Amino acid sequence: MFGIGMPELIVILVIALLIFGPRQLPHMGKALGRGLAEFRKASQELKESLENEMRAAEAEVQAAQAEIKKAGDELAAPPDLSLESEPARDAASQGTPAKTPGTEPRHAGVEEGNKPHGG
Repeated sequence: MFGIGMPELIVILVIALLIFGPRQLPHMGKALGRGLAEFRKASQELKESLENEMRAAEAEVQAAQAEIKKAGDELAAPPDLSLESEPARDAASQGTPAKTPGTEPRHAGVEEGNKPHGG
């Protein structure tokens, strides 16, 4: 028990009997028992509350870790090239450059129909 042996406990009980008398000693024991029971109940509730808070904190940490892992996986994944147009994808799969209207190279002032004549 709290480092108190049987001889010490007997001495404490005799002193309590002398101080409080035989009439109040049972009431004092009853009050002490109630106090200890209330203390145990309060400490158990505190323990349960702390355990619940720890579980909630662990769940939050696991959710954050999962979110971080998901974000890391998204960053590590190859880029999605689905934004390209259909001709560009078809050309890329065949290994030829895509011909998109309006993007033909222009030569400096020389067009197909305006070639200088002569020699």
